[in-house]
Amino acid sequence: MFFVAQFLMYIVNNMQIEDFMKRNLKLVALALLFSVASCSFTTKSFDDSDKDKKLIDLISFVLERGHYEPKEINDDLSEAVYKDFLDQLDPYRSFFYEKDIEEFDAYKYKLDDAIKQKDLTFFDLAYTRLIQRIQEANELQSSILEKPFDFTKDESINLDYEKLKYVRTKRELRNRLRLDLKLDVLNLYYYTKEEQLSGLDESGDKEFLSDEEIEIKSRKEIAENKKDFYESIKDLKREDYFSVFLNTIVENFDPHTYYFAPVAKDRFDTQMSGQFQGIGARLQKKNGEIRVTDIISGGPAWRNDELKAGDVIQKVKQEDEEEPLNVVGMRLPDAIEFIKGPKGTKVTLTVKTKLDGSTKDITIERDIVELEEVYAKSSKVEKDGVNYGLINLPKFYFDMENYKEKNAATDVKKEIIRLKQEGIEGLVIDLRNNGGGSLKTVVDIAGLFIKEGPVVQVASNGDTPEVLEDRDPSIVWDGPLVILVNEISASASEILAAAVQDYGRGIIIGGKQTYGKGTVQNVVDLNKWVRNNQSGDLGALKVTTQKFYRVDGGSTQLEGVKSDVVVPDYFSYIDVGERDQKNPLAWDKIAPAKYEKWSGYVDFQNAIEKSNDRMSKSEHLKLIDDYAKWIKERREDKIYPLKYEGYKKRIDISKIYEKRFDALENYNSNLVYKSLPYERRLFKSDTILKEKRERWHKDLAKDVYVEEALNVLRDLNAGAIKNSKLAAIKN
Repeated sequence: MFFVAQFLMYIVNNMQIEDFMKRNLKLVALALLFSVASCSFTTKSFDDSDKDKKLIDLISFVLERGHYEPKEINDDLSEAVYKDFLDQLDPYRSFFYEKDIEEFDAYKYKLDDAIKQKDLTFFDLAYTRLIQRIQEANELQSSILEKPFDFTKDESINLDYEKLKYVRTKRELRNRLRLDLKLDVLNLYYYTKEEQLSGLDESGDKEFLSDEEIEIKSRKEIAENKKDFYESIKDLKREDYFSVFLNTIVENFDPHTYYFAPVAKDRFDTQMSGQFQGIGARLQKKNGEIRVTDIISGGPAWRNDELKAGDVIQKVKQEDEEEPLNVVGMRLPDAIEFIKGPKGTKVTLTVKTKLDGSTKDITIERDIVELEEVYAKSSKVEKDGVNYGLINLPKFYFDMENYKEKNAATDVKKEIIRLKQEGIEGLVIDLRNNGGGSLKTVVDIAGLFIKEGPVVQVASNGDTPEVLEDRDPSIVWDGPLVILVNEISASASEILAAAVQDYGRGIIIGGKQTYGKGTVQNVVDLNKWVRNNQSGDLGALKVTTQKFYRVDGGSTQLEGVKSDVVVPDYFSYIDVGERDQKNPLAWDKIAPAKYEKWSGYVDFQNAIEKSNDRMSKSEHLKLIDDYAKWIKERREDKIYPLKYEGYKKRIDISKIYEKRFDALENYNSNLVYKSLPYERRLFKSDTILKEKRERWHKDLAKDVYVEEALNVLRDLNAGAIKNSKLAAIKN
């Protein structure tokens, strides 16, 4: 049961957004449409005091007029929304009964009319029934966990939940929950026994527990986990579930149209900018307590050096208030709202320390907190006597309030200049797992490698595509270039990879294709559309308004970017791309833009052929491919034995396979990666940053893809040297 986790992942999944270029006249027209629509809401029946009804009316209006391919709100959409919403509420068929679904079925083909009429009868019914069923399931699970499990009984569980039918009786539900819980307890039971046998009992107790004692211990631990789970569900409000309902509507238009509740919008802004204003601590709620899990390096709490991971925050006092606020038992999002605040303001936290359990007050001045892991970082490495540079870019980030202040393009440019000062002769840009970001930043980054010219074409529905160009004739890096991608590289990552490939400016190394997201989203602040809004913050809608195309005219939608050098990786056989999502827009093609190919390479194709040849002969990559196939097989095997001997046999077989793949962890290129001088100076005061970089460099040394990227840079360099010698002979 991962309902809460699933709901929270809504906030972070598929968060790519391309900001609009101001010079795009079509978008100005679209903005005018939005403005007119905003005004029109004051004259149409939009004075509804019910926030939920106002939201559903406003969102359906925006979708109808602003979406790239608006869908008709009809019976087909009604059926899809109905099914998706129930799947979100009860994905593991562990709450609702068959009779509940039979009652809900009356609304299966009526939700289109309900949306138009702002009728929330179905939502209210499903929500109320869910809360009731969750309470019943909680009581059932508690009673089940009071009795020991029999691991000698020959039974199994099928984890293919999508194919499970809803239960008919309480007895069936109890048995379904029992099987789920038994698997959880059996897993802990097995590993506790293994720890004892290997002498690795983390409790430090040298006395071996009996099988009965291990079962009791495992069952108690699962009971605590389930208690936390249901406490998390209790923290969810009606508005949280309504956000899920709204998203089952909007995501039927395409996978990237998404409704942000106010808290989710704040998190989205943080993700896009890589910064927020607060104290710089990550928090979680456990057993009703707000606990510090991590102190963010360089942030106010880190500089203050009093708050520690493991401390429990009990009270929060603002500097302009006399009395502190007790946050024990408070919802985590609500507590966070009180703890964070504008730069320059102070907050006093009353904490119970992890060290000795004492209570003390800690006053911290809030500041801008930068999430360093989101930002571009670089490293240099020497291979065969030649220096190379690598820049890892996790996201195409930008500050929504001030683009010039912080953005990925400016940071990448700085890192290139620093690497050039170190005498590098080739550059790797690592875009693996980069889900995208700002369209403007990717245009600016592409311009660092080409003289001038188009980078991407952007089309609105039915209009002539606009060509977004690099207009700066300067080139920051004109040397050999390799772009690393994988199946998770999406959106803006695909634009950069496609531009580099179309220009022949560099070589793309990765899986068969990138993610395949070729659409552009705009975030619409719903609050600005309504005059005299008395309903509170309405949140925002991220809506797909355009598609982008490569300069050669092809769309990256669904097809992604095909790598020049195809290498197997861990995602090779897993459905993770746009083509595997629900309701994706179609692939199409437009006329190419006018551009001139890069002429700075000799033996460009030869370097690709050499790399493909090396990769085809690599035993390590063959092992990665085998591992990827094995992962797919494991994911497809949904039947788990619940008898201890059968469960142990399954894991023992897995261990045999895993042992074969140990070599993947043991691989080492023996290359030494180093931070640049400016960063090494920071290490003197920031040991956490130093540890992060050392860990990253260790991972790079074990990365076969980065090693091959360096080999390709060497081949491109060799071609350039060969060309210069031939030119010298001719002269």
